[in-house]
Amino acid sequence: MGSRSDQPLVPAVWQRHDTVILPLWRERLCSDMGPIAAGRYAAGLFFEDRRRPIAQWFNPALNAALLVGIETPAEWPVQRFGLFYAPAEGRVLRVHMNLHEWYTRTPQKSPTEDDAFAGAIVSAESFLRVEMDFI
Repeated sequence: MGSRSDQPLVPAVWQRHDTVILPLWRERLCSDMGPIAAGRYAAGLFFEDRRRPIAQWFNPALNAALLVGIETPAEWPVQRFGLFYAPAEGRVLRVHMNLHEWYTRTPQKSPTEDDAFAGAIVSAESFLRVEMDFI
């Protein structure tokens, strides 16, 4: 049996796609909530595609996706990365994980935005490994 370091961080069926937010998010949110509520969800993350950084994985075989993105309004003093999952069934789910946040009033003090983003990536990769056990 190979060591843990020999295993990939994310199952190979999940492709990383960080350039633009996939249209799948907007379509599913509009279907679930209607366009007005969907446009406000997670501080407009899925409609304006302006909040960075993001990390995204897509599974074309399942038409499923996972997104790490900033879910709080830009004016809030505490910013937080959220983890959102679009399973094969066609919904959008907020995945509850450890808080990955930083404070805009003290941007150089730990946890920084980079620290929070790195932690959210680790949580997302863990989620994908566990999720593949149930698919």
